[in-house]
Amino acid sequence: MSDVKIVAASIVSFLKQQLEGSELSADSRESVEVAVQCIETSFELGAADSARAVDLLALVRNTNSAGGTAPGPVSAATSAVAEQLKNEGNELMKAEKHREALERYTRAVELDPRNAVYFCNRAAAHFKLGEHEAAVADCTAALALQPDYSKAHGRLGLALTALERHREARQAYARAAQLEPDNESYRQNLRLADDRLAARGERGPVDLGGLLQNPALLNMATEMLADPNMQNLISGLMSGTQAQGGGTGAAGAGGMSALLEAGQALAQHMQAANPELVEQLRRQVRPPGPTPPQ
Repeated sequence: MSDVKIVAASIVSFLKQQLEGSELSADSRESVEVAVQCIETSFELGAADSARAVDLLALVRNTNSAGGTAPGPVSAATSAVAEQLKNEGNELMKAEKHREALERYTRAVELDPRNAVYFCNRAAAHFKLGEHEAAVADCTAALALQPDYSKAHGRLGLALTALERHREARQAYARAAQLEPDNESYRQNLRLADDRLAARGERGPVDLGGLLQNPALLNMATEMLADPNMQNLISGLMSGTQAQGGGTGAAGAGGMSALLEAGQALAQHMQAANPELVEQLRRQVRPPGPTPPQ
């Protein structure tokens, strides 16, 4: 994803946040909705792009609180002191001394504001203290420095969930799970976000880009294609379709029957190979509302 698309997706995310509030007039809301549609169309934004969006408002607030100046280079000695402060903060977090830990992380940030870990750790301290807006700001700052920082995406999801911004939280969890597909905590939080959206009659966007990059899904596809039974099934389906020539009537009905049988066989194979991944796929594509029969 290009930097330009990240900026465009971030602007769209900011505008959608404003639409969720009550400050805009009816005319202003209509103008903002049109702007969102125009930007999404012009830059060809999809669900995968939205997952990479940065919280611009939180980033501006964080920059203003830091004095609005760009960080300069950090000496080795200063970096070492900042790292020691971070380690002290970590020990204080383990002892549940969150306010003291926050103070250590803040000093580390002041010494080395280019280190995404310090912002992310401070976000954890803010979260423990119930300062969820500050946690969002720090996670956003961390992701501005290191966009593929999975822990920052995960912590951002937690802070957004605490603020009941569940759609944005789902995007954060989805990105974290995409970066670390074996992390059960991220997958569990993603499922909970889907459940919360479903309870509100909503559904998170289907992230096809993330699905296609999911290592578990790719491994399953590779194993299925290497299975002789699957090869015979696909080969028979292809030969049957070519013989019928896409005709109608009995031939067309036979082709549809073969296609349905093949789909059922593939689904059964996927369910047996990786039931958890199949359930994840179901959660992403099933409509909101009561869970239908499986």
